[in-house]
Amino acid sequence: MVKVGHPKRSKKKYERPRRPWVLQRIKEERDLADKYGLKNKREIWKALSIIKKYRREVRNILAEIAGMKPSEHTMRKKEEILASLKRRGIVDETGKLEDVLALDVEHLLERRLQTQVYKKGLANSLKHARQLIVHGHIAVNNRRVTVPSYIVSVDEEQGIDFYKREG
Repeated sequence: MVKVGHPKRSKKKYERPRRPWVLQRIKEERDLADKYGLKNKREIWKALSIIKKYRREVRNILAEIAGMKPSEHTMRKKEEILASLKRRGIVDETGKLEDVLALDVEHLLERRLQTQVYKKGLANSLKHARQLIVHGHIAVNNRRVTVPSYIVSVDEEQGIDFYKREG
């Protein structure tokens, strides 16, 4: 018999810290939450999980390349990961596979819509940027986006503006 999860509830997209009461980590997370105007630490954990996933994939690819002759599938996967990270602006255009291993959570938090709205000057503070996004006042390429954690690609960066209703 196969166990199936609840159809309306998706699984968690993050991992909680293994040791929850480490003072140094708590302080670092609080500083990050203040710096990027995050609602809670779960948002940091989600970003950490995304970075961790990319790093694990790249380590596996590098191990296969260093081992024997890499397969065509591995080389295609390598190019796809690099193209995806470059398109999102997490790694710069001249980035290599080894640069992915040097990523930290701040690289991903910089690409959030909330941070981009504040840096563009559309909001007075990061908390204000979050409120504008959640209330539907911000659009990316004339499409309303209400998710502050939306990762803005390099192409979409110029299209961030206030939402203009038609009619």
